[in-house]
Amino acid sequence: MTTAEQTEFLSGGLRPHECRSCGTCVLVKKNSIQHTSIQWTSRPADSCPVFADADGPSALLDTCPKLSDSIADAVREGTLAVADG
Repeated sequence: MTTAEQTEFLSGGLRPHECRSCGTCVLVKKNSIQHTSIQWTSRPADSCPVFADADGPSALLDTCPKLSDSIADAVREGTLAVADG
């Protein structure tokens, strides 16, 4: 059974973000400059060209570097806030 605290920890603060490279929409929370939580809203291999073109199982990819760059751009532009300020 999931508690309200667990639900808030896992999904609180997640915001939609559309990758500027391919348009894939994910949910993102920047907990700090170094830590980013990403929740895919679709199967990555079905929506992200980097995951779709992966050699071997896409589950072995940490994340898409183009998506990471897109998130970093949004933080620099101020459209995605970092939780710790």
